[in-house]
Amino acid sequence: MGSKPKIAKYIIPIMEKERKPNMTWVEPFVGGANVIDKVKGKRIGGDNNKYLIALWQALQQGYNPSINISKEEATFCRLNKDKFPDEYVGWVGIGVCSFRGKFFGGYVGGNLERNYILEAYKNITRQAEKIKDVEFVYSDYKNLNIPSNSLIYCDPPYASATKYTTGDFNHDEFWQWCREKHREGHLVFVSEYNAPNDFECIWKKNIVTTLNNSKGKGGLERVEKLFKYKGE
Repeated sequence: MGSKPKIAKYIIPIMEKERKPNMTWVEPFVGGANVIDKVKGKRIGGDNNKYLIALWQALQQGYNPSINISKEEATFCRLNKDKFPDEYVGWVGIGVCSFRGKFFGGYVGGNLERNYILEAYKNITRQAEKIKDVEFVYSDYKNLNIPSNSLIYCDPPYASATKYTTGDFNHDEFWQWCREKHREGHLVFVSEYNAPNDFECIWKKNIVTTLNNSKGKGGLERVEKLFKYKGE
């Protein structure tokens, strides 16, 4: 949770080294777009959170999120998502209520020292310039249309981490899907803490994962890893 901006500079060169010319970069779990925004060329970002996808698509069209959202309004939005535009819900979920790194994890607010919503606004508007030509798709990873011979980078919900708002995630099903994509001719990479034995760890690094991002204190040290399917 919240570690991808810290490790992107390490893992992207590893994957790019194997990326052939004109190979599409595909992220079926694009989430906060903290990896795909640092990649060039043809890119597809999929996610089964329709509000996040709507936010990225709106930012591509010049959407300017509000930073003046009270805790009461954010709570009302969380409980009444159908009463607001999808991109607004996406912004509130990822920028205003991202406590503990989770979508609608809790109101982050601010204090005399830091304005966390303003920081999120600055970060996401900077990203907008970098993702203008990304094709964002609202889709479950299993149904995402992936061009032939793509590089697929997966950042799924971690097996040992807090569950996301999208519900339970079948990890066995996911790993089997990765194997199938490899057999179809794709390059498949996965960020996780652990993986089945037929996936090789090609990079790892100790990372302090901040869990209380509303106070800016504390965190847990985790060993982030990048896996690649070794094949039969």
